[in-house]
Amino acid sequence: MTTWTRADDVHDRTESDPAAPLLMRLAALRDQVALLVDHRSADDPTATDPLRGLYLSQEAVRHLLRPAEPLPPALHDPTEPPDDRLAGLAARLRLTELDTALLLIALAPDLDRSFEPLYGYLNDDVSRRRATVALALDLCGIPAHSAGARARLHPTAPLSALGLITVEEPERPFLSRSLRVPDRLVAHLLGDDTPDAALTGYLQPLPESPRPADDEDEFTRFVHRLAAGIAAGPPLTAYLRENREGDGLACLSAALRIAGVSALRFSGPEDRVPDLLREARLAGHAVVVSGLPDQPGPLMRELATAADVAVLITGPRPYDPHWCDHDPLVLEVPRRRAGAVGAWSAVLGEEPGFDLAATVAPYHLSDERIDRAVRAAQGLAAFDGTPLSPAHLRLAARQQSASGLEQHARRIRPDVDWRDLVLPERPLTQLRELALRARHRDRVLGDWRLSAGGGRGRGVLGLFAGESGTGKTLSAEVVAAELGLDLYVVQLSSIVDKYVGETEKNLERIFTEADRTDAVLLFDEADAVFGRRSEVKDSHDRYANMESAYLLQRLESFDGIALLTTNLRANIDEAFTRRLDLVVDFPFPDAEQRLALWRHSLSHVPCAEGLELGSLAAGFELAGGSIRSAVVSAAYLAAGRGESVTAADLLEGARREYRKAGRLVPGEGAW
Repeated sequence: MTTWTRADDVHDRTESDPAAPLLMRLAALRDQVALLVDHRSADDPTATDPLRGLYLSQEAVRHLLRPAEPLPPALHDPTEPPDDRLAGLAARLRLTELDTALLLIALAPDLDRSFEPLYGYLNDDVSRRRATVALALDLCGIPAHSAGARARLHPTAPLSALGLITVEEPERPFLSRSLRVPDRLVAHLLGDDTPDAALTGYLQPLPESPRPADDEDEFTRFVHRLAAGIAAGPPLTAYLRENREGDGLACLSAALRIAGVSALRFSGPEDRVPDLLREARLAGHAVVVSGLPDQPGPLMRELATAADVAVLITGPRPYDPHWCDHDPLVLEVPRRRAGAVGAWSAVLGEEPGFDLAATVAPYHLSDERIDRAVRAAQGLAAFDGTPLSPAHLRLAARQQSASGLEQHARRIRPDVDWRDLVLPERPLTQLRELALRARHRDRVLGDWRLSAGGGRGRGVLGLFAGESGTGKTLSAEVVAAELGLDLYVVQLSSIVDKYVGETEKNLERIFTEADRTDAVLLFDEADAVFGRRSEVKDSHDRYANMESAYLLQRLESFDGIALLTTNLRANIDEAFTRRLDLVVDFPFPDAEQRLALWRHSLSHVPCAEGLELGSLAAGFELAGGSIRSAVVSAAYLAAGRGESVTAADLLEGARREYRKAGRLVPGEGAW
């Protein structure tokens, strides 16, 4: 290993060595130490004593009591080494020349072991091999009684406050306290950019943000404004409230990339914040925090102390002034448009063989989730041994949008399509329009500014009204399948509570989860919670009306897709009806539609030759759900005999449906 003794020698080092500039400074410092040693030993009677520093002789005492002589002048190197990390750090943190000199003096024993015995000699104690406050001031050519110089090592001064120097041994007199530099700072100055080991497990990579530059939606314009604020300086401290999970982090990632600023994404306790801030200062990083703890006050207060580091925080909760004394810049992240085709295309890397825009239109996924969804879809396609298809992409997107809705609702993975619906033209057209609204609501309500304002959301609300079995729930499943979303059927038993206020809390949990989830919410038999308000005659009426009032307000701000079904439209409060996008009436099927329903239900069932269905359709007035139940009963009868379904089996199934409903069976008379 080469030993460097003079500044001129360091120029022989290769310029690619990040430690070379620091070694140049150490060579100059060694010259200064040599001057001080010569100065001290010139008239020191104990200079040659092998036990010097272990005891005090009378000569040593008389020498210490003599008047102090002027210190030799500090040595300054007029040439600044190239690519000097210490100089770059001093410039970023606005350290004074004295701060930089003190830091170098404290740093020297960690870089060159030859400084240890020299410092021990100058400290008059061979066991004290680090620089003390007094020695550092002597090497800087500053008297020990200089108040200004001593203040540079105060706990509130930059060197200590920024975590660059630790003044140890507080029990000692100030001048004899040792100066220590953190190991992480030493490693950084030598060219090691590995994050501090104290932050292991608390740092995560920022997600990629492949959004196109020409996408001029509100979200992108906000990203560019934020990027300009980050790049302009001074360091920005901001809290970004997001409407959907991942939007705030995607916004910060894109803005930092545009501003050309690297960042450390932190998720850890407040006692690691000093290490985090020091790491950010060393390389000029910004700090990004997503997902605040339940009690964010301590963490926010620690982060708010860093006026020299850009601190960017995002989360779904509104900012609370009690979190910290110095309020950050509080910003609202705009809603992201669903189906960001540019982000999907950038991750796919090539044009798929299908309509990508129509496939991803319903999904509000962050860029990180989009990347994961694409990789999952490609994995599914490889497993199936087929090219990537819309079905693969939709299934992967649904997996990324999984939520806590299953605590309060039953999830249905749609396995039907438009061919499974036997309906008149009008309700079919309305159902297709409902899917159309769900796809294009961001453009119509957002870009075209047709939202009513007043904090109203961009939800799509529909009411399906009709007798039992006319296809309301099946239609909801078809709409969900058309959009590539899961259907969640709300369990009313998990919502309605006898205690006052609990029903509203349960509903709020469902709406909040549905707001941030790409899914279709179905309130089956919605009369139970969306019924008409009544005249207040007792406390029960008053609290029931309060539930309705809450629902009316919550639907105004809802951002998801919700469908309500009822057997009697008149039971739904008119105030709810006004807030609905579409009301679809499901008529009872006529004979022609009943015939189509019989045929559709039997499309996959083995049937006897010459099976006549016209008489069944004309003679039995059954809705679609009852016809399907009749076919199931007939299929079991046929399966028990090991034969195909016959007309007699279907007739028996239809009669059973009549009997279940308590109706008079044709040809049997009263029973």
